[in-house]
Amino acid sequence: MSFSRIDPHVFKWLKAAVFVACLWPLARLVWLAFDDGLGANPIQFIEHTLGDWILIFLAITLSVTPLRRLFNWQWLLRLRRMFGLYAFFYAVLHFVAYIGLDQFFDFDAILKDIIKRPFITVGFSCLVLMVPLAATSTNAMVRRLGGRRWQQLHRLVYLIAIGGVIHFWWEVKKDITDPLIYAVIFAVLLAIRIGFHFAGAHPRRQRFTALRNAESAE
Repeated sequence: MSFSRIDPHVFKWLKAAVFVACLWPLARLVWLAFDDGLGANPIQFIEHTLGDWILIFLAITLSVTPLRRLFNWQWLLRLRRMFGLYAFFYAVLHFVAYIGLDQFFDFDAILKDIIKRPFITVGFSCLVLMVPLAATSTNAMVRRLGGRRWQQLHRLVYLIAIGGVIHFWWEVKKDITDPLIYAVIFAVLLAIRIGFHFAGAHPRRQRFTALRNAESAE
């Protein structure tokens, strides 16, 4: 099997396997909860674990285009939507954990937190920015918005990634090792994207046509 092209039947099983694998972080949290393995501060452990996976799925999503261009793995485009939606899925779970487990649905306290604590303000803003990306992830919305507007909207993912790192950085305060690692990863991915843009590797119209054709084949 060539990595540049995958048989449709094989890809069907690959996509199903990836879908199930993306649920592993949630399944692990559930297992640890039942096995009393969430540590001394289970709420913090849950929030941090979910937060990590938001950034991981954002990084995976942003890696699709560089890998596709460098290795001609066109089939990766057909998985990018799934990775992006899983980033949103874990962001929603992260927020639900915050409002339910941390704040016990005290919406007055939540509103004050969002306004007064900068790292929560940034995190909540990132979640809000993810909503239109998730809502326009379907082929119908791509056609409705048109290629140029759809691409412009979905470039927000870079702002979301930067905001996610800032949210993490300000939250940990002292030990910035992990947020620094994510900052480097996203900086490299953004630099690659800028490099492709200025190198003119593919005309914009061809890029969008390839994306539309690949994702429509799902």
